[in-house]
Amino acid sequence: MLEIIFLIFLSGYFIQSVLFVLGINKKFPKIKDEELPNATVVVAVRNEEKNILRCLKALENLVYPEDKLEIIISDGYSTDATVKIVDEFIKDKKRFKRITANPEKENLKGKANAIDSAVRISGGDIILTTDADCEVNPLWVKTICSYYKNDVGIVNGFTTQSAYNGFSGMQAIDFVYLLIVAAGTINLGYPISCIGNNMSYRKKVYLETGGYEKLPFSVTEDFKLLMAIYNLKKYKLIFPLEKDALVTSLPCTGVIELYRQKKRWGVGGLGVPLRGFVIMAFGWLVNLSILLTPVFYSDTWLYLTIFKIAIDLFVLFPVHSRLGIKRNLRYFIWFEIYFIIYVIALPLIVLSSRKVVWKGREY
Repeated sequence: MLEIIFLIFLSGYFIQSVLFVLGINKKFPKIKDEELPNATVVVAVRNEEKNILRCLKALENLVYPEDKLEIIISDGYSTDATVKIVDEFIKDKKRFKRITANPEKENLKGKANAIDSAVRISGGDIILTTDADCEVNPLWVKTICSYYKNDVGIVNGFTTQSAYNGFSGMQAIDFVYLLIVAAGTINLGYPISCIGNNMSYRKKVYLETGGYEKLPFSVTEDFKLLMAIYNLKKYKLIFPLEKDALVTSLPCTGVIELYRQKKRWGVGGLGVPLRGFVIMAFGWLVNLSILLTPVFYSDTWLYLTIFKIAIDLFVLFPVHSRLGIKRNLRYFIWFEIYFIIYVIALPLIVLSSRKVVWKGREY
């Protein structure tokens, strides 16, 4: 009887995995190079002295028409050497400018305020956002902007992380897995998530929602904006699988930092539509069943466990291949162990407390 229940859970997990794959394989039309719009890259920073130079060097190498791109570094009241490093780097570079975020308001705090401050003064028709710990592909802006047909409101891209050992590798694979879920659901017309370090949208669409000033404050501001634009019911939201649009961020360096990141995402995820909870429920139930393998062990139970692992590989392998990061899959077993543990633990952690720590601030 218990094996049948496991099979039911696994069947749901398999079906939704197939749907994700169908979603991420959707193709979208592009505009011609001569039609590329004016674009603004926004990087919200706060106390990023260790990471910001790597990010700036990658942004400097962006391939895009010189007169159609600006890059705004929006400082959210850093207390370290971030501003000094930025100013020194950009002093002779026309594409770049640094601003200080506007004073915070009730709904405008932290990263959301820094982004909003930059968007309001931006000159681009398209806003692209990334983070200070990210390294963008030189063709990132051009690739993302090439998808902005007249009816498109948002274009998202994939992010992975630098992978050099089991701890970083499992995070890199997890990033891609979560974005497969995001891309699959967005491309099928039922969005549940996105990631702000590789996100873009039309400025006029952002302003049409009222921007972060009008949206309820959230520690996952990117998701709030995604759903606000989706709810306008006027624009297409797309998430193409493009190697040239890949962004690489830095992994968490320790367990506490990783715990805080996952908790922040979990708290932000409480606002997902019902379909998001259904997806999470199948994941939680299947991973719980695997964790209980020693208790309910049988040959059938073991076969079901192996099938679940095969499903994950079936989803991850082609995406990693197309993104040119197939080497990261050498950490696949690390990812499976990590995935089982945090998927089971996260709901319990979020339900116990919704306070999150981000960039030295508590929300």
